[in-house]
Amino acid sequence: MFIFLAMAALAGPVLANAGSNKLRIGYTDFPPIEYQNEQGEPAGHFIELTRKVVQEAGYEAEYIYLPVSRIYLYLKNGTIDLWPGVSGITYLEGEVLESWMNVYPVQLSAWYLKSSGPLVHFDQLKGKIVIVIGGYTYGGLLSWMEASSQIRLTQAPNNRAALEMLKLKRGDYFLDYREPVEMILNQTADSMIRGTELRSRYSAWLYSLASPRAALLREALDDAYLRLLHRGEAPSVQGFNSGVVLPGFPDEHR
Repeated sequence: MFIFLAMAALAGPVLANAGSNKLRIGYTDFPPIEYQNEQGEPAGHFIELTRKVVQEAGYEAEYIYLPVSRIYLYLKNGTIDLWPGVSGITYLEGEVLESWMNVYPVQLSAWYLKSSGPLVHFDQLKGKIVIVIGGYTYGGLLSWMEASSQIRLTQAPNNRAALEMLKLKRGDYFLDYREPVEMILNQTADSMIRGTELRSRYSAWLYSLASPRAALLREALDDAYLRLLHRGEAPSVQGFNSGVVLPGFPDEHR
C-alpha cells in the first residue's frame, strides 16, 4: 500500500473532483498539537501540517472548533469530513477511516508527585483518586474508569488546575497527554511533578465514513502528504508499531 501511494505521489497531484472541493475539518483544544489561538483561529503544528496537505491536495478547508466529544459525534454523523486526531480510538471503530500517514507520537501519561513514586502497573490506580480533564475521553478510557468501582475520578477544567489539585493532594494521579502538560510545567513548584507513560498512540487524519467520499479523501490527502515529503516540506513518516503500553492497561483500549 505504501509503495502504491508513493508511486501515486510522484506521478502528480490528485484532482479534487468528487463533488465539492471544500472540507469541514474539526479541531479541538489540544496544544501544542491543535488549539484555537487568541485571534480565534486554528493553530498548532498538526493544524499547520493539515493546512499544507489540504492545499497541496487541491481542497479548501473550513475549520470548526469543537469539544472532542462533539468531534466524535460529528465524525459519526458526517457533519465534519475529517479530524486531525489520533489513531486507535475505540469509540470510533467502524465510523472512520484513518490515514496511512503517521507523523507525531501522542503519549498519554499519569502525572504524580515525586514523593509518591512511579506508576509501574495500571492496577496501582485502584483505590486512588484520579484527576481528569473535563471534556476529554482519553480515547474511550474515561468510560472504562467511570464504570470501575475501584477508581475514583475528580474533574479539573484544564491542565494547570489539574496540576494545582495534584500538588494540593486533591488527587493521587492526573491523566493527560505529555505535550500539553510539558508546555506548562514552568512554575518552581512544578519540579515535584513526574510522569509515567501509560499508552502511546499516533497522529492520524480521521475521515468520516458517513461521507461517501471518505476513501477518496484519504487517498488524495495521503498522496499530497507524500508529495510534500518528497520535496522536503513535511516531516518523515513514522513506522506503526504497538507503542508503549503500561502493564495492566485495559485490553479493550490498547
